[in-house]
Amino acid sequence: MSDEKSFQRSDTTLSPLERRRLRFRNIPIRVVLPNLVTLLALSMGLTAIRYAVEGKFETAVLAVMAAAVLDGLDGRLARALKGTSRFGAELDSLADFVDFGVAPALLLYFWSLHEIKNFGWFAALAFAIACALRLARFNVMSEDPARPAWHGDFFVGMPSPAGAVTVLLPLYLHLSVLELPASRAFAPFYILYVLMIAFLMASRIPHFSGKRVGRVPRDLMIPLLFGGGVLLLLLAIYPMEILIALSLVYLALIPFGLRRYKALALQEESKVGPPA
Repeated sequence: MSDEKSFQRSDTTLSPLERRRLRFRNIPIRVVLPNLVTLLALSMGLTAIRYAVEGKFETAVLAVMAAAVLDGLDGRLARALKGTSRFGAELDSLADFVDFGVAPALLLYFWSLHEIKNFGWFAALAFAIACALRLARFNVMSEDPARPAWHGDFFVGMPSPAGAVTVLLPLYLHLSVLELPASRAFAPFYILYVLMIAFLMASRIPHFSGKRVGRVPRDLMIPLLFGGGVLLLLLAIYPMEILIALSLVYLALIPFGLRRYKALALQEESKVGPPA
């Protein structure tokens, strides 16, 4: 307390020019770079909205995917460069809401949900609101020091990038070789699917995070590189078909994540023992 008071007293003795220099001190480039990546991701989300308005849905989908990739890079870049900051965290949340809440909702509405105007707009709003609630809850829970360490292996609710990728599944089916129609007859099914993804985002159902995947065993390096190269090649040639497969695999993993979470929770309870 005495240090704080002495700092306040010394601060009052500073000249206005010195106080201004303290406020506008230099920021390391390692802090700036992750924020630039976040802004690039935000630009991709806004670009997706533009192409959705113009009816260029395939380009809009690719812009959302680019935003998802950049969103995965900015946090890792910040941690690698030790450039994490409160400003960067807030900027990332705002960008995520646009990229993975607003952009997919508008994309689906302009594509097919507008066929049933009120209900279609309601589904788009529900998805965007669920994304906002999901991000707000994530920000609060990340600051909780009482969380067990194993909770870091899971997301509470579907993460917003995964929600944006999976909610566009009907559009992938339309743009793929299956050519699922975007007609009024199919719109109610699309609406139900969007509401289901919105529920998964707003719920507390645990999902695998994959954040703690660390070093790769040496004997698996070549197979992983080969598999990653093949996946990227297929994604470049058949983007919609690969996105369909990835979305279905992710949705299929949800029950396994829930079962694993419950098993770890029971393990922890057995260690702690019953309450006195």
